[in-house]
Amino acid sequence: MANDASSSDVPRLPREPIRLVVDPFLRFLHFETASGIVLIVATLAALVLANSAVADAFAAFWKTPIGIQVGAFRMQHSLRHWINDGLMTIFFFVIGLEVKREVVLGELREFRRAILPVVAAIGGMVFPAAIYLSLQFGEAGMRGWGIPMATDIAFVVGCMALLGSRVPHSLRVLLLSLAIADDIGAILVIAVGYTESLNLNALLFGFAGIVVISVLARLGARSLAVYSILGVLVWLAFHESGVHATIAGVLIGFMTPAKSYIDQSLFARFLDSAKNVMEDWHAQPNRAQQVRAFRKVTRETISPLEFLEDALHPWSSFVIMPIFALANAGVAFRADDVTAPVSLAVMAGLVVGKPAGIVLLSWATVKLGLAKLPDSLSWGLMGAGGALAGIGFTMALFIAGLALDGHLLETAKVGILAGSVISAVIGMSLLVWLLPKTVPEVPVKEDPIND
Repeated sequence: MANDASSSDVPRLPREPIRLVVDPFLRFLHFETASGIVLIVATLAALVLANSAVADAFAAFWKTPIGIQVGAFRMQHSLRHWINDGLMTIFFFVIGLEVKREVVLGELREFRRAILPVVAAIGGMVFPAAIYLSLQFGEAGMRGWGIPMATDIAFVVGCMALLGSRVPHSLRVLLLSLAIADDIGAILVIAVGYTESLNLNALLFGFAGIVVISVLARLGARSLAVYSILGVLVWLAFHESGVHATIAGVLIGFMTPAKSYIDQSLFARFLDSAKNVMEDWHAQPNRAQQVRAFRKVTRETISPLEFLEDALHPWSSFVIMPIFALANAGVAFRADDVTAPVSLAVMAGLVVGKPAGIVLLSWATVKLGLAKLPDSLSWGLMGAGGALAGIGFTMALFIAGLALDGHLLETAKVGILAGSVISAVIGMSLLVWLLPKTVPEVPVKEDPIND
């Protein structure tokens, strides 16, 4: 076959013995359901430990004080705080990259294509918050109105992956775009709704750092180390300002260039040059410098956004989110927590508010002629997707930690876990019921040349 011949022309690197162990692990990481599986395992581990004989030790571990001191400056917080305000900044940085990619290159770059997922996301945020507030208005838990607003895309993608190609591509794209718009809303909620006091000097310092990053990017500075140092300083300024520190990650992610420094034609010329150099490689002077130059050229053929998203996404999905789940999902279950007012309000927002808001606002937008429902989608499938969007988990737990504390926080976590499970069951059941049992095979036209 022609394709086989072309693929055999690509040289293979020497295969080290350690690849026998590493390769199966790497293949697992590329499964669509993999990140969801790891997150579920971490969540279950947190729940088991929080309801076991070691519950007190498990809770105390996350309160372990960790600090740094430089001269008169001293910064000390619990391990959980460093995870939620520090490690999660990388998670939010990746979200910023994803938002930038969708706005510049993806489904959100054109108004006609973006209007449906954006409106659906607005409905999926406003309705849950309204339902929560209607049940908690004037109560101690009213501040948790932002908890049921967000969607956990890792779990949603994992659920759809279980049904394989039976799920229409248009539904996947819609839910992914909706989740990105949803993340923008959640970021605004965190920045505006859960900022109690402001240190303007620190905030101005943080924005000054962002301006410096922008100027360096325009001047063509390419050093990842320089940007990393500036990013840490911006994070520190936001942390001390009263605005949640993770917002710094989002802003820097959104500022990351989406265009490559070296275009395809220039790269082709470099490849020709490299071929000539390699013909007499052992006689070449300064080979280490040439290797660094060629490495820089190959790196610059893709945008910083694409490079960083590819490099950090596995860390975000398989390390940061599971650690966050271990630190925050552990809640000691009591029978009356499930029926506590805050728990019920969160569940109502996720299970009822999410699908209702997504479907109703989408339906109104289509009826007004502002958007068109994709041909492969029905309103039933929209409802199923809306139910899956009720899986709040990661961002919901994050906002809950900002909004509530003590027993209210514990009952909110119970509501998040229960509401997410119910939403997943309803969404998957609807998809199994509505989707065809098998995907019709598309006849493949024979290629006499390859045969």
